[in-house]
Amino acid sequence: MKALTIRWRRLVNEKGQTCKRCGATGESMQNAVKKLKKALAELGIEVILKTENLDFPMFTEDTLQSNRIWIGEKPLEKWLGATVGQSICCDVCANSQCRTISIENSIFEEIPEKLIIRAGLLAAAELFSD
Repeated sequence: MKALTIRWRRLVNEKGQTCKRCGATGESMQNAVKKLKKALAELGIEVILKTENLDFPMFTEDTLQSNRIWIGEKPLEKWLGATVGQSICCDVCANSQCRTISIENSIFEEIPEKLIIRAGLLAAAELFSD
């Protein structure tokens, strides 16, 4: 069986809290992974979700590392032809400039399920190029 690893990193503060955008991305991630697991199992691909927490000192070194997704060995934005940007977040993030992605004319602070699924399907197709 082939494996497709999806890795998601986000800030989790000392109280175990994350910001709204990471919380929403987390929900999207769970839904997308569930659907990808079901769809890709028929093709002999196991979908593995790994989550990583950033503490606040790690986050402040590079805020764009929070709410970041890799599918296989590539960042989500590479699969989708998106660009990375930033916008002010919330008090959990100390009102830092946090990660956004832009695709065509849309800017996403929270990564929607459909984008995770699209990138996952592209990555799964690449597993068959060997």
